[in-house]
Amino acid sequence: MGSKVNRSFYGYIFVAPFFIGFAVFGLMPILYTLYLSFMKWDGFSDPVYVGLANYSRLLHDSFFYQTIGNTLIIWILSNVPQLILSVLLALVLNERFIRGKHFFRAVYFFPHIITPVTLGVIFSLMFDWQTGTINKLLMSLGIIHDPVNWFNSPWWSRIIASGVICWQYFGFNMIVFIAGLQGIPREVYEAAEVDGASKKQTALHITLPLLRPVFLFVFITSVIGGLQLFDAPLMLGDGPGNSSRTMVMYLYETSRTMVMYLYETAFKNFDYSYGAAVAYGIFFVVMFFTAITAKASKLKD
Repeated sequence: MGSKVNRSFYGYIFVAPFFIGFAVFGLMPILYTLYLSFMKWDGFSDPVYVGLANYSRLLHDSFFYQTIGNTLIIWILSNVPQLILSVLLALVLNERFIRGKHFFRAVYFFPHIITPVTLGVIFSLMFDWQTGTINKLLMSLGIIHDPVNWFNSPWWSRIIASGVICWQYFGFNMIVFIAGLQGIPREVYEAAEVDGASKKQTALHITLPLLRPVFLFVFITSVIGGLQLFDAPLMLGDGPGNSSRTMVMYLYETSRTMVMYLYETAFKNFDYSYGAAVAYGIFFVVMFFTAITAKASKLKD
């Protein structure tokens, strides 16, 4: 008899590149960031151990709490209409009698493939109070008489940022909901039709309950992604009183990373260690709201 081939060994070889890449480019930076959060380092001198000083500074930083509030407001304003719109479109475009539904699915998904920076630039130009097309359109229709400085209002700046995020991601969530709808057996609907259930009753008592795992997935991913908002609010500006500045924008400004050097050149204080503490502060905030979402949905192992 020939020797047996150790298939598990070859399996480890095939999956090894992913884990090596994750360890080098994912795990090591995470651990190094944790190390820096306990140090004081400006990027030039040697790191100095300061214990929990960075976290103590973070807990007493009122500006960080303001960014948390801004992030939550923008997340609510963007995700509530986004989820409603994506569910309604999924229900409509999943019907058999709709013509051209594949075309509409592609059209609605298209904004998702556009980078947030591009969308931020487009919307900032559209809502520019001097040359923006929105003001010109409203003035031509006689709705307003003078240009409106949209980004000079805290709430309008948040609403515009929320609109950009909603417009970018509703198509993706729509596709996810359509996938969930197509996973529901047709026999369930046929049985409901035999029992005389109406379309409304079918949607309320069959479709939505069976979509609960999909709702949970979309909601948790929206919580994680929404609390890391950065690109679009950055391109649209901070708003008056930093009303549109989010937690991740604050992280990048504090840590002075290379990414932020591509966007701003006005940094003078290099404080990588405090930025690392802010990064872990954001991590705990995201985990807190994710745990609340999972608990509210009665998620079990």
